[in-house]
Amino acid sequence: MAGIILVTGAQGFVGQPLSFALTKQGYQVRAPLRGNFQTNDGQQTISVGDINSDTLWAEALVDVAVVIHLAARVHVMNETVADALSAYRQVNVEGTLNLARQAVQAGVKRFIFISSIKVNGEATSLGHPYREGDVPAPLDAYGISKYEAELALQQLAKETGLELVIIRPVLIYGPGVKANFKAMMRCLDIGLVLPLGSIQNQRSLLALDNLINLIQLCITHPAAANQIFLASDGVDMSTPELLIAMGSALGKPARLFKLPEPLIMIAAKLLGKHAMAERLCGSLQVDSSKARELLGWQPPLSVREALDKVAIAYRNNRSC
Repeated sequence: MAGIILVTGAQGFVGQPLSFALTKQGYQVRAPLRGNFQTNDGQQTISVGDINSDTLWAEALVDVAVVIHLAARVHVMNETVADALSAYRQVNVEGTLNLARQAVQAGVKRFIFISSIKVNGEATSLGHPYREGDVPAPLDAYGISKYEAELALQQLAKETGLELVIIRPVLIYGPGVKANFKAMMRCLDIGLVLPLGSIQNQRSLLALDNLINLIQLCITHPAAANQIFLASDGVDMSTPELLIAMGSALGKPARLFKLPEPLIMIAAKLLGKHAMAERLCGSLQVDSSKARELLGWQPPLSVREALDKVAIAYRNNRSC
């Protein structure tokens, strides 16, 4: 598919390595930023300002064949905005639909929207993974805004013939990962003893390189058009299994002891860490076989290879 690829959020955790990978693959990449137009590492960057319903995209969309929309108001654990849903909608729904409408007008053929597994929900029962055909059940403002954006994009695609690809990734990890994943690595690095040895959950994860590979495949694959894909590494792990694997990658043994899960939850609530404990103790599994069967996608990195990359970055600067 000839033409330029527009990558929103190109300076982010996913966008930066994705843009580099696309440029290395031979694509022309354009990144809409807040700064002035310039050339950086073979990529065009162009100023568009904040992303909302009023953003003007015409100049950025010239000669663009594919839009990969990563930019969003991202989920945070402790939201402080009074009307969080309105704030999320302004960027994630209105801003997304505004971009897509202008993309259609500019002749863009395919729109790849990076959504979230939060559209499906927050947790699964053990052994019952989310699938693409499940009824969406978003619970928080971020998940609701992503689902509403999906619905608006699907309607636009029906009306205009725009090829829409929706990817709902689970937790993404890789060099530069933050939040809970980084916190767990720090705990292992300094040798903290963690009371998580008794947890028997299962969680799906997604290596950054594997997500990038799936996005690259969706740029041109004819079968990807107008599809939704749940994305994961295809290997589910319990929290203790993940900590042991992370420790092995770091060269630091995971020091775990068994504290009953109810006590973990009580202690976490007292410390104001209930949401974190729910993620550490609960299950969230997805069935990502659709992308494998329909697109022939095979994640290029194993979990161990991906964790090794994270560990290398962490050891190099202790701030991966």
